[in-house]
Amino acid sequence: MTDFIREGRLFRVVAFLPSHRQLLLASEATLVDGTTTKVEVSFGHVELMFLKPFYRNGLHIRRASAAEFGVLSERHGIPAEDAAYTWMLERDGDSFVVASNPNWREAEYELMGERESLYEGPWPPEFQAESGNVG
Repeated sequence: MTDFIREGRLFRVVAFLPSHRQLLLASEATLVDGTTTKVEVSFGHVELMFLKPFYRNGLHIRRASAAEFGVLSERHGIPAEDAAYTWMLERDGDSFVVASNPNWREAEYELMGERESLYEGPWPPEFQAESGNVG
């Protein structure tokens, strides 16, 4: 299993499209945290989410452990078959998303030019970018 870990960065919820059930989290390059890349994480087929508007210490996206899922299932009525699709957003936190496997993209902010999102336009872009899936 591959976790997505970008700790020490400010992430924020930038979009939720109910008609497409898509959630997008992003971290801009900032002087405050000394980063030069933009990172975006996309969740599709979102069924349920419990989010903070900001993640000041970054993200650690991973599948919920059996114990965590047990608590979430009881508390929120999540069916047992969604255990494999329940994603925790922090190492030690309550934020979670029930969705398909998230994917991410990261690129040097300066290279993006006029492009506002790594999920717009052609992929792969004309500049160096990394991407992957969680799970």
